[in-house]
Amino acid sequence: MECCLTEHISVSPEETEALGERIACAVRSGTVIALKGGLGAGKTCLVKGIARGLGITEPVTSPTYTIVSEYTAHDSVPLYHIDAYRLNGDADFDNIGAGELIGGAGIAIIEWSERIPHSIPPDAITIEITITGPHSRLFRMYNEPACH
Repeated sequence: MECCLTEHISVSPEETEALGERIACAVRSGTVIALKGGLGAGKTCLVKGIARGLGITEPVTSPTYTIVSEYTAHDSVPLYHIDAYRLNGDADFDNIGAGELIGGAGIAIIEWSERIPHSIPPDAITIEITITGPHSRLFRMYNEPACH
């Protein structure tokens, strides 16, 4: 598989959501997106845009305390928004049953994916978000095995 590295710069939350909408056009059932970035990097903002691009109209919020949130648009595959921040590794991820959501009929987006490295499938799309200013962000998107 080829690396397919792309970079995008966003200068506002609105641009980040618009990037998410564009990403939604490229995902399909079974897609896993692994998000990496510090607190306030814009991970949930990006997920809001992806959800909107998939036709989801309900509000998307960070699943930090619920760990997994499920969203579905009419006639669409489910979107599983997973936050691994509070998990203590891959065993915790498996114990809550979240591993069953990966690669199935839905689309899984995992915030703090670096906390569960062995649970991320090799064909996942990885998006690293770097804070470059008060509202600006650099998004680097790639397929993990081909790039590392």
